[in-house]
Amino acid sequence: MKKALILIVLISISLSGYSEHSNREEKKESQNYINSYRNMKTLNKFEFPALPYSYDALEPYIDKMTMEIHYDRHHRAYFNNFVNAIKGTEMESMSIEDIFENISKMPASVRNNGGGFYNHVLYWEVMSPNGGEISEKLKNAIDQKFGSMDELKKLFLDAGKSRFGSGWAWLSVDKSGQLFVSSTPNQDNPLMDVADKMGVPILGMDVWEHAYYLKYQNKRPDYVEAFWNVINWQEVSRRYDMLVK
Repeated sequence: MKKALILIVLISISLSGYSEHSNREEKKESQNYINSYRNMKTLNKFEFPALPYSYDALEPYIDKMTMEIHYDRHHRAYFNNFVNAIKGTEMESMSIEDIFENISKMPASVRNNGGGFYNHVLYWEVMSPNGGEISEKLKNAIDQKFGSMDELKKLFLDAGKSRFGSGWAWLSVDKSGQLFVSSTPNQDNPLMDVADKMGVPILGMDVWEHAYYLKYQNKRPDYVEAFWNVINWQEVSRRYDMLVK
């Protein structure tokens, strides 16, 4: 009886030690993720970035006219309206990511236009006429999380096809370094504290009608399928590799 009691105490101490170690490791991993994310904060909210390729570079998947209107009118309008919305407020001195982390407390004009500005910057950067190869690190993470690239493709494209009304589909990294697929309405994104699941997006697909209507009309599924052909896997991999050390 005495030996059994001692054994139970030893097991309890061992489990307690393991739990504390596990919690420390989890906090360490979370902090590494946060630090990596902080290092990615390079978007200047007062600068409208140039399109990284010509308007016709993504033909035949995304047409020149759509690109020109989408970038120079829609995206630029989000940028101008966002800058005007934060002018003269404390948000002028905050990073756009810090604004998103507190977006539930911000005016709708900041949420809509700040999201529209940020989301489109990412959107242009994760597309390319020559997307390059996916990194081994990201490929392994996709296989581990989703089973295969084909399964990720299905989940991601379905997220875009099934989003009711206007919005976005995302591949993101959560605070534990795990990949997840989600969609958000309007110009929301996973960085916002109103998102169903928060994380850092590394791939985003615009499913507002202005992103595809001139070429695909009401056939959103055709646009969504075409989008997969212009993903800049080199850029998506870079973002993932910076986040997950």
